[in-house]
Parts: sequence; structure tokens; C-alpha cells
Amino acid sequence: MNFKPKFFLSVFLPLVFLLGLSACDRKTLVDLGTEQQILYYGNGTDVTGVDPHGTNGMPEARIIAAVFEGLVAKDPKTLEVVPAVADSWEVSEDNMSYTFHIREDAKWSNGDPVTAHDFVNSWLRGLMPNLGNETITALFVFKNAEKFYHKEVDVSEVGFKALDDHHLKIELENPTPYFLQLLDYVALFPVHTPSIKKFGELDDPANPWSKVGNFVGNGPFTLKDWIPGRSLIVEKNLHYWDAKSVRLNEIHFMPIDQLLVEERMFKAHHLHRTEWMPYSKMPAYRDRNDPEYNHYPYFSTYFYVLNVTKPPLDDVRVRKALAYSVDRKALTESVTNNVQIPTGSLTPPNTLGYTSRTQIAFDPQKARELLAEAGYPEGKGFPNITLSFNSSEDHRKIAEAIQQMWKKNLNINVQLKNQEWKVYLHEIKSLNHNIARMGWVGDYIDPNTFLETLTSMSGDNRTGWSNKQYDDLIRKAATIVDKAERFETFQQAETILLDEVPLIPLYNYTTNNLVSTQLKGYHQNILDYYSYKHLYLESDKKVSE
Repeated sequence: MNFKPKFFLSVFLPLVFLLGLSACDRKTLVDLGTEQQILYYGNGTDVTGVDPHGTNGMPEARIIAAVFEGLVAKDPKTLEVVPAVADSWEVSEDNMSYTFHIREDAKWSNGDPVTAHDFVNSWLRGLMPNLGNETITALFVFKNAEKFYHKEVDVSEVGFKALDDHHLKIELENPTPYFLQLLDYVALFPVHTPSIKKFGELDDPANPWSKVGNFVGNGPFTLKDWIPGRSLIVEKNLHYWDAKSVRLNEIHFMPIDQLLVEERMFKAHHLHRTEWMPYSKMPAYRDRNDPEYNHYPYFSTYFYVLNVTKPPLDDVRVRKALAYSVDRKALTESVTNNVQIPTGSLTPPNTLGYTSRTQIAFDPQKARELLAEAGYPEGKGFPNITLSFNSSEDHRKIAEAIQQMWKKNLNINVQLKNQEWKVYLHEIKSLNHNIARMGWVGDYIDPNTFLETLTSMSGDNRTGWSNKQYDDLIRKAATIVDKAERFETFQQAETILLDEVPLIPLYNYTTNNLVSTQLKGYHQNILDYYSYKHLYLESDKKVSE
């Protein structure tokens, strides 16, 4: 048994204390939180930071969305773009130029005004090579931004400029149908560059500007406290331009990566929301139609990435053998209790009408033939490789099921490696893995949000795979206005991707979590998107006489 003293101290002891407290008090932590408008929010795991240019994980993105705000936001009911820092904008007839009007009452959490210059300075920071921005390609939608990154043009030629404090002019590299959606992505949020400069260099990833006491943001909440392993707390930002609409006083993001613990904490009324829930528990909640169980489609794909820079995974025949020997239907039936949807492609089906016509099929006979062609007949002589995943009981179950499939269908042994979130992210970013678990959640509703992540320039490409034809097709798709032609270009690109197999698609996610009936303003949507400033807590208990 792999015992983790740090996790025990940081999660189980507080849990024991809270459970004891609820036994002798009438009010639970959820009840007290609801009274005080303090939201207790399960966030999966410890975060690596809250710098929009420094991380790209979902646990981090949820917090960043609370303490920063972009030019626009989305309506959580319809996902339509709505004004945020910008109160209005104009678009040119060719959809290549935008002018945004920055609202005059927008302020940073220290009281400084938010200006058009802040967006310019923030995006220029995101383009600094030394920063190692994982979301760099999102900025390449701006005219000449990629050329500026490669030092091919001067800053004056980059397609964004402040006309004055309250007017921001943007020129795009190509017509981009999802551009307004993209502006609500963390990579395009503004940062307070004067604060960053106060604590070090703009392009220093270790700059402590985002620590408690140093932090300045522009979202509805601001950073209050952060105890790794315990909680990250944000509090209402009194300088936020729409502070009157913010009803929560605090949000406590709780890092609980053990799903059974999180589910028990929710049942004991110590969380208003869980990040996820164990597959083993889902059928019972589903069968009794529990009102606090959420189950709905999610614009996301779960897959394994293969490090093609290391043998034997540098051989496409080995990669195909591994991919063809996975029975996705059996996997989702036996491990996920049929709550996830098996897939053989990266892009979720029917994305604005796009469905990949290429799918990786389950074909164990073909898999054995390919492995033999690669020099490993019946698995003989196959080297030791490792499958890595971050700490989670369900990730472990998925990995064990696939480990058994590879043993049964290919007669090869693959070792499993369980790592804490921060260590895991560092390992896969450094390409120190063989095979690793990944999931991708669409940042906007378009095939590009998935397919762009496997381009050579993408900071999210954890495979080491690079294909010029694939890159060229993704670039070409960005220049095409006609939807049918654009989608056909994506079809060609995804066919190359699935034929080269730098990743093994497994299933499309559905959202499965627990949400207290006391949490209001929470709406189901395929991006699992919600506006923190519209969330509030309201007791659903009858007042005792």
C-alpha cells in the first residue's frame, strides 16, 4: 500500500474534524457556508498556480476564471458571448478587425483602472518565449503575432493596439469564426503587468507576483489565502465593476483527488459541489434520480498520449498495435458503468456538424500483426514501458483495464505509474513519460480547439509528434471561410493524426458530479461553464418553529 502522509494530514484529518463537528452541532459546514455565502467547492487536486500564462490545467482554469476576466464572457445558460471588461464592440465587414470599448468603471483589485493598454501589455507578455506559455498558439490568431514570437517582425506590426485607455483595436491573421468565444479563454485574460514588474521580470515563470499578498486581478473575486493541500480561498473583489451582482463572499477551492473521500464529504454536507464522483457510485445516484447528481454531455475527450521520441513508441506500427488492441466499448461498460461514450477519434462527434469520418477501431488481430512486423511477435522481446496517470482511483481503474487488454491481446507487460498532479504535469511536459493519461476540454465550440493541440507549435502537445502536412492543414483551415471546405480540411488533418497515432482516443466525457440544491445560478452546459458572479447560496431547509 502506497501511503501518502501529506495527503492524510491535509485531507483526512480535516475531514475527521469536520465530521466530528457535525455530530455535535446542528449546522454543517455547508449550512454555515450557505448562511455566510461561502461556497465550498471540490476542485480535484492541488493547483500549480494562477498565472493565466503559466498553466493550462482544468483545476487551475476554474480558479483563474474567478480572479480574472476577459473582454467578454459567456451566458452560462446559452453559452452566447456577453460583454465583460468590454461593454461593446464593432466588427468589420470581413470579420478581420474588431474595436472593443473598455468600460470606464473596470478596475483591478488594487483599484487601478483596467485599460486597453493592459490587454496589449498582457498579450505581449504571453508572447515572450522565455515565459514558456503553454497556451501560446491561442495568441497566434492576432495578425503577425506568430511572426513576432519568432522575431520576424517588430512589435508595431502585431495586430493589437490601444487607441486610447478605453479603445482596443484588434486585427486578425485570418477570419476566425470562434474569435469572440476565444476571448473568454484564460490565455487572453489580462494580467496586471505593473505588479509583475514589481516582483521580477515579466518573462520569469518563477516570478512570485501571483502569490497571496502580491496578487492583483480583475475578476469578481481576488486571492485571499492559499494553503497547499488544504484550500485556496478567493474573496469578493470590492473593486470589480459589477460587484453589486456578486452575492458570494468567498469560494474555498478544496483539493481532494480521492473521489470516494470527496463523495463522502459531500454526503456529510462539507462540500457544495464535487469536481467528479466515483464510477462505482454513479449507478445508485442515477437509478434513484438523485436531484444532486448531475449527468450531462461534456465537450471533452479522454485519451492516452504516446511519447514518439522514445523507442519503441517511435515506431508507428507499435503505436497502432497499442491503439487497435483497446476495446473502448468494453472499457466504458465495465469501468465507467456506461456513463462515458467510447470514441476512436480526438474531436467529439457533431461539433457544429463535424464528426471525424476516421476512427481507430478495435482490431486485436491486426494489432498482433503490426506488433510482429515491428519485431515483437507474440510480444516477445518487447521492452519495458510505463503508463503514467495522475492520482485518481478512476484513472487507476482505466489504466489497469487497458494494461490487461494489452497483456491479453498483445502479450506485453506495461507498468503503471501513479503521480501527484504537479509532478505528473512536469513529467509529461518534459516528455519524461512513455504513455500518459490526458483529457482535453474544448475552450470554444469548434473542431480547432482539439485538433490545434497536436500541432508542432502547441504547448499542449505532449507527444513529441510533429507532422508538417498536419500543421499545414490546420493553418489552412484557419484561412477558410466556407464551413464545408473548412471542415473537409479538418477531416484530412484528423485522418493523418489517427493514422500516425501519437495518441489513443478512449472516450468522450460526460459531466458526472454532485451539486448541492443550495447552490443556485448553476446551469448545465456542454462546456461545464458557469459564471461565478451569478452563483449564490440559498438554504432549502424549512425553518424550524
